[in-house]
Amino acid sequence: MSLAVHLSPVVTFNPFLRLFLVLAGCFPLLATGAQRPSVLFISIDDLNDWLGCLEGHPQAVTPNLDRLAKRGVLFTEAHCAAPLCKPSRTAVFSGRSPHQTGVYGNGDADIRKRRPELVLLPKAFARAGYQTYGAGKLLHGNSRGLCQDELYPGQRWSPFAKGTVDYTKKELPSKGTDNPRHVIKNGPGGVDYVLPLNRMPSDRAPREKKGESFDWGPFDLPDSAFGDGEITDWAIERVRPKHDKPFFMAVGYYRPHIPLFAPGRDFESYPEASKITLPPYRADDLDDLGPVGKRWAREAVTAGSHKTTLEHEQWQEAVRAYLACVTFVDRQVGRILSELEKSPHAANTWIVVWGDHGWHLGEKQHWGKWTGWRRSTRVPLIVVPPNRETRFARNKKCAEPVSLLDLYPTLLAACGLKAPHELAGTSLLPLLENPALQTKRRVLTSFDRGNYSVSGRSWHYIRYAKGEEELYHRADDPNEWNNLVKTGSHDKILAEMRACLPVNPAPAARSKPKR
Repeated sequence: MSLAVHLSPVVTFNPFLRLFLVLAGCFPLLATGAQRPSVLFISIDDLNDWLGCLEGHPQAVTPNLDRLAKRGVLFTEAHCAAPLCKPSRTAVFSGRSPHQTGVYGNGDADIRKRRPELVLLPKAFARAGYQTYGAGKLLHGNSRGLCQDELYPGQRWSPFAKGTVDYTKKELPSKGTDNPRHVIKNGPGGVDYVLPLNRMPSDRAPREKKGESFDWGPFDLPDSAFGDGEITDWAIERVRPKHDKPFFMAVGYYRPHIPLFAPGRDFESYPEASKITLPPYRADDLDDLGPVGKRWAREAVTAGSHKTTLEHEQWQEAVRAYLACVTFVDRQVGRILSELEKSPHAANTWIVVWGDHGWHLGEKQHWGKWTGWRRSTRVPLIVVPPNRETRFARNKKCAEPVSLLDLYPTLLAACGLKAPHELAGTSLLPLLENPALQTKRRVLTSFDRGNYSVSGRSWHYIRYAKGEEELYHRADDPNEWNNLVKTGSHDKILAEMRACLPVNPAPAARSKPKR
């Protein structure tokens, strides 16, 4: 008979629950003093389940992440707190959900300004005497000051020199036109380039001339020409030596965020585009959705449109490029892990790899993130205990729904640290010890204020701010093609899912334009 622990969608760390788990043998003894372990905390931007170990795409080449999953526990039902960069990462590093902080979108105020009393995760470790390191994309935008030793490379989104192409602020002359053409003379490797490589016009707010970053293609350049390669080199130099203190090292990779640029060798890991397998797709998929759901599917908010991608016959090219970027990041993770295993820290370091949210590549006619569907909310999560730990599972999968909000309390518990403020998640240590533990949990994801996704073991529910609803059964409909709300036969489960929604959520951190 399995031990069932019911956990609410947003869970605070209950001291009585903690005492129960200790007495039940579910909690390891807390590490103290010199025995405290180090932490390698790796985030990967826009990474969906296209890993070999998650079987999300049959052609995915991710040998390093696959091997890492065998060393610990792979959570196959992990979900983000928000399917967008800033609110997701804010939730992870603050331990508080968007409806508690008011950070719902990328344009919202920085959590350090909005809620300065909250102690972000690296700060909690620094207060406990840890040396903290941070590199790459951690919080959204400026993460400076988050850690004691930092690297934020200028060449983040492409191999072009800083200032040559700025996809967020500097308007490129060709954006928003039918024939986009941005010429870069004497670019990387001394070659002239014309962007976008895919020759597609922008669908993303064309009047504002945004969106040329919806691009893809290979570059005959070394890893060091990319920001992610620079981040890896930096992290390796800090993993190698012996340290007087335990460390918390956060490494944030930019790929596979658009533009989907990567070294040519990673593209060569895959067959030509015509032989690339496309994701599951059905032309009438949106017929059972309301007007709001259809708009969320079709609007080019965080990438381009499916219609334009099809018109330019670029679907398979884009899928191949996304896979190549995933393989590129997998190689970078492998480089760090190889050095860690040879270092003095190999026996006493927790390793956590997580994606901040998923990414659509044409599923439900959508490209990008920021939807309530499973493709946006579900993320890879691998947790590997230190080599010296014997109480935790190895080479196991956990199918219980969990949240990225759980990472903060999990690492505190693993390292024997006290929570600096109330946390919304719950420690995953019991599931790391027994991945088959049944929690009956449902986890909450917010996508903009008033829009929610609730993910359980069998059911997935979506409610939009204007009242439209969707309900999907995971086993019967893994692609979420059949909205069951209107069948009239699921009133009980709908009532249970509605009860998971927050009451009186926090207002947005600042006003945002309407969709």
